Amino acid sequence: MFQDSPIYDRLIAECGDVPAQVRREAERVSRELELVMRPLQSSGYTPGLDRPQSPGNGWQRTALLSGPRPH
Repeated sequence: MFQDSPIYDRLIAECGDVPAQVRREAERVSRELELVMRPLQSSGYTPGLDRPQSPGNGWQRTALLSGPRPH
């Protein structure tokens, strides 16, 4: 990729081959993610089709409103 590039060669000598390290790490993470996701794919799970949240769970806008609270 960077043939005959003394600046790049010097950077690699000083800091290591960072692009190659990043590439290897990304490939490792990708393999691990595929292993983790495999059971979900075989069970018919489709991302984005989570079960709906029941009312009252999670963040509620009314918690941020000021003023008297109704009883």
